[in-house]
Amino acid sequence: MTQKNFSIEFYPPKTPEGAEKLRVTRAKLAELHPKYFSVTFGAGGSTQKGTLETVLEIKREGHEAAPHLSCIGSSRESLRAILGEYKANGIRRVVALRGDLPSGYGASGEFRYANELVEFIRAETGDWFHIEVAAYPETHPQARSPQDDVQSFARKVKAGANAAITQYFYNADAYFRFVDDAHKAGVDVPIVAGIMPITNYSQLMRFSDMCGAEIPRWIRLKLASFGDDSESIKAFGLDVVTGLCERLLAGGVPGMHFYTLNQAAATTALWKRLKLSE
Repeated sequence: MTQKNFSIEFYPPKTPEGAEKLRVTRAKLAELHPKYFSVTFGAGGSTQKGTLETVLEIKREGHEAAPHLSCIGSSRESLRAILGEYKANGIRRVVALRGDLPSGYGASGEFRYANELVEFIRAETGDWFHIEVAAYPETHPQARSPQDDVQSFARKVKAGANAAITQYFYNADAYFRFVDDAHKAGVDVPIVAGIMPITNYSQLMRFSDMCGAEIPRWIRLKLASFGDDSESIKAFGLDVVTGLCERLLAGGVPGMHFYTLNQAAATTALWKRLKLSE
């Protein structure tokens, strides 16, 4: 059986207090022995320096780290410099994304699409980096159609991506259908499922509205019915996401990538319930 990869995502802290809190969170999550930790950036690549600092700190702690790289707001020169810095520090994995334009942002940089970014990374660094790209089982919110979205994904893989991480979702059928469609389009790289633990109803609704992830009606209504009862929300969320992950594992998912929001408890509970470290 092929080894499944389980990985964990953070965002770069903006304050010294946030950095210290993330160190504590990371120490707890490191006990789960994930394949790697990835580190995001802000809109328009705005926290790229924080991404670099966090990634290098993770590397010094002895863990594999994967910085996110964005097309938005990036020039060839700036990307060449940051790729060189990551390479010099022994970073072997990156997540290449188009990224989101921050509000009021005019120019988008020298790259428009993630496949152009992947091509650039390959041209500059050869096979040094293992490149992950994004996939959208429920269709990217700006895609013209599901078919166009699959073709866009296929272009990123043909440009040199090694694997993909999906946007989070709560409908396993959407994931399996997307994987089938991708295979029909000639994609043969692992498509790892992005997993978002459920701990806060209003936050989840806000994120989902922004990124186009669907919260099934029965889950929305149940979460709303708990009101401010955060313990009931967390317990129900753990049951729902455990069930989703069990179905994905039974269906042959090559791995799962956990969006932690810099918190340890929910991901740890899921990981242990699923016995992922065994």
